[in-house]
Amino acid sequence: MESLRTPEECFADLPDYGYHPRYAQVDSGDGSTRLRMAYVEAGPSSGPVVVLLHGEPSWGFLYRHVVPPLVAAGLRAVVPDLIGFGRSDKPTEVADYSYARHVEWTRALLFDALDLHDVTMVGQDWGGLIGLRLVAEHPHRIARVVAANTGLPTGDQAMPELWWRFHDFVARTPELPIGFLVASGCTAPLSPEVLAAYEAPFPDASYQAGARAFPGLVPNAPDDPAAAANRAAWEVLGRFDRPFLTAFSDGDPITRGVDVLLQRLVPGCAGQPHTTIAGAGHFLQEDRGAELGQVLADFVTST
Repeated sequence: MESLRTPEECFADLPDYGYHPRYAQVDSGDGSTRLRMAYVEAGPSSGPVVVLLHGEPSWGFLYRHVVPPLVAAGLRAVVPDLIGFGRSDKPTEVADYSYARHVEWTRALLFDALDLHDVTMVGQDWGGLIGLRLVAEHPHRIARVVAANTGLPTGDQAMPELWWRFHDFVARTPELPIGFLVASGCTAPLSPEVLAAYEAPFPDASYQAGARAFPGLVPNAPDDPAAAANRAAWEVLGRFDRPFLTAFSDGDPITRGVDVLLQRLVPGCAGQPHTTIAGAGHFLQEDRGAELGQVLADFVTST
């Protein structure tokens, strides 16, 4: 497996994200090599752990306004960059990526390299698709869960038309406009500096295989390669009784209604202070990051 590593100078002068990156090695999955996976940490090392998983086509920078309320509450925030994104290594072929590999890469970082326990797992977009699988497959590592504009598709339900438009746009566009894609999921314009930060991991199209792969990895048919594993995960989630919070926005047409489904099917959702964050789009961390951070801090410290 061939991979690229974004030069560190591409990440100079990131607005509000001055955390020192850390790295761990994970197996590539094809037996040929290991990949460097990046993450940042903030807050006391002895504090309760909150893992913040991003999605497509963002990176850990997305959580820069979510982290400070967690740190102020005495929590330890761990923010990985998924393989193919941020400062993590980027396999160069779309075929190098699979749903199962993303789950395993993230598991290896969190549970092998960092040996995290009693985790509060927070996922948005693909961060939830990966994070909820980790919750279901390693429940003994999990203390509580927060789902934010995400879900766990099995291919048994039709994906929204807007998602298909995104899927087709990625498939036909030779070089993805990463900043534009993030901005299109926000309710307010992004500054040039913030747009540049989202573009930073991808100096040119050769770095974008991971971003190009993700839409094709979402299970959209019952016989999708990941469908069976996600159905098995739903069986576990149907018995999961640890605290489970939904914190969706009011402006995401892709995941609208999935919060209600989770609340109905996951026992741990019962009695929790589920919230709908007003004025935010798909990337609610960008639109209302500090508010989301406070919701997370209150949830962790009260359960």
